[in-house]
Amino acid sequence: MADNDTYVLAVIGLLTLCSLITRAGYFVFGNRIPLTEGVRRALRYAPPAALIGIIVPEILPWSEGAHAFVDVRLLAVLVAIVVYARTRSTVAVIVSGMLAFWVIRALL
Repeated sequence: MADNDTYVLAVIGLLTLCSLITRAGYFVFGNRIPLTEGVRRALRYAPPAALIGIIVPEILPWSEGAHAFVDVRLLAVLVAIVVYARTRSTVAVIVSGMLAFWVIRALL
């Protein structure tokens, strides 16, 4: 195995270990470390903030000099938002957003 392969495998192993420790830490120490009500309230916003941090850069142009445009992904996101507002179903949002993306892309 080349040195480069060993380095890549070591990095993957260390990142896996770091991810496991940070994610499992709450399950292991959760009952021993009480969270204040303020921290609990703040943690409720973590999943939507992470989701927005992933989705928004994908659907909006952020490069310098980019002009505003309507993309297929943006239209699919709008369909998914409408479906969520009406149904409050995560599965319906995923299915409708993907179907809208495929149909709009096929029509264009």
